[in-house]
Amino acid sequence: MPALYIMIPAALLIVGVAVYIFFWAVDSGQYDDLDSPAHSILFDEQDPNHQAAVKHDSTRPADEDSTPRG
Repeated sequence: MPALYIMIPAALLIVGVAVYIFFWAVDSGQYDDLDSPAHSILFDEQDPNHQAAVKHDSTRPADEDSTPRG
């Protein structure tokens, strides 16, 4: 029984910290875009049709050949 006097406040403290971290993550935008990182692994960064490649390499000419290089 005396262990409950320690375990219950400790459990409430852990739950409170977890809820605080969850709301901090939601407010800071951690869950805003869940699909793009999963799909970006499928595309080559040098592909001019891929939007992330266009953003990273803006010095590249727009009329360059878009055939895949193997």
